[in-house]
Amino acid sequence: MAVEVLATDRDGTAHKLEAERGRPLMEVLREANLGVEGTCGGACACGTCHVYVGAAWAERLLAKSEDEQMMLDAIAELVEVRPASRLSCQIPVSEELSGIEVEIGPVP
Repeated sequence: MAVEVLATDRDGTAHKLEAERGRPLMEVLREANLGVEGTCGGACACGTCHVYVGAAWAERLLAKSEDEQMMLDAIAELVEVRPASRLSCQIPVSEELSGIEVEIGPVP
């Protein structure tokens, strides 16, 4: 069963995507050509998969790892990092997240 992802690109256009469970959100967004690069391949080492997670969803996600927080702190010198900022490579798609809303963050 596919999981629905509602993603807003950097131009403000909303996209309704279907994602396979278990995949990193970064791969789903990258394959949809929404400007997510994921140049480190999900190693939490580049920040090019930065997204702003909708307020209703931020608390449903697993807590940020130390590595993820360090990368967000690092890119904060270059782009706006908000409390609900996450690296989409660290968000596994699951049924519990069906309908998740994310906005693609600026590229560091």
